[in-house]
Amino acid sequence: MTDTDSFGGSGLPDGLETTPPGMRILAQFIRDLSFENPRAPESLRAGGVQPQIELGVEMSARARPDELFEVDLKLNATARTNGETVFQIELVYGGLFQVHGVSEAELEPILLIECPRFLFPFARRVIADLSTEGGFPPFMLDPIDFAAVYAARRAQAESQPISYV
Repeated sequence: MTDTDSFGGSGLPDGLETTPPGMRILAQFIRDLSFENPRAPESLRAGGVQPQIELGVEMSARARPDELFEVDLKLNATARTNGETVFQIELVYGGLFQVHGVSEAELEPILLIECPRFLFPFARRVIADLSTEGGFPPFMLDPIDFAAVYAARRAQAESQPISYV
């Protein structure tokens, strides 16, 4: 008795080798970065009221001709005290990903949930470092549930009326 079967050893007909689904990060980069401190140096004085933070999160992905994907994570954080902006940070942090062995239906959630999940710790560090360099304590973003953000955006897109011009 042999350890191979009639299909040539892999259990599949010849030519149908399977590669497990996977994703590789090939590069990470800052695509765009902005820090504004419009009330400096007054905003840097110790004490005062704790600012209110507004955080915006967007994810986008696009296919490239070389069968790779560019994924961008856009984070916008604005700190306000008494209605006045203390600082504002805008960061677009990108990554170049290779995704293989994934069905068309699974591709969008991978690109807009899993890829941003890998990029987030690095983007978080950039924002913390930038706020420190701007004269403030490090601004540490709380973890983001990218699956919930994705689901909310999908629900919003589906509820939009379709207009025909």
